[in-house]
Amino acid sequence: MKWIVGLGNPGTQYQGTRHNVGFMVIDELARRWGIQVTQSKCKALIGEGNVNGTKVVLIKPMTYMNLSGESVRSFIDYFKSDVTEGLVVYDDLDTEVGRIRLRFQGGPGGHNGIKSLIAHLGTQTFDRIRMGITRPQPGGNIADYVLSNFPKSEQEQLKMMIEQACDAAEFSLKASFEETMAKFNR
Repeated sequence: MKWIVGLGNPGTQYQGTRHNVGFMVIDELARRWGIQVTQSKCKALIGEGNVNGTKVVLIKPMTYMNLSGESVRSFIDYFKSDVTEGLVVYDDLDTEVGRIRLRFQGGPGGHNGIKSLIAHLGTQTFDRIRMGITRPQPGGNIADYVLSNFPKSEQEQLKMMIEQACDAAEFSLKASFEETMAKFNR
């Protein structure tokens, strides 16, 4: 079994925000693979499906970003899964809009969702796709910025970035994460 968690905040007011690119990737994977992400379990909305012979679970934590680790820990415990079977997709201020960066370990870099995951999983080693959202202008409030929508001028880059992240997630189902990083970290 493989599981893919997209980090974000529940609720329509957060739907198109920079902080919710993880949810956007889960929504696109669900559309691609015909999986309904509607089952309420483990403090999350989850959907289970079969992708080219691999059982896949898509996860959208409903705990709000800062408590994402609670939901993922609950999922791992309930499904008797392991952190090595997972992939975490989330927004990254240090990557420009339109670009993705794949890593298999690292600190939270100021990201409270990742901080929560590290605390609840007890490790910094887990596969991840970082989605670029670019930093705000100097002096800009980071909390307001990550909860703002992508402007019209970034919509095309956003769409391409989501496609690329989905392609990487799909590729990782049949290849090692090292191979996936080599292919998608350009």
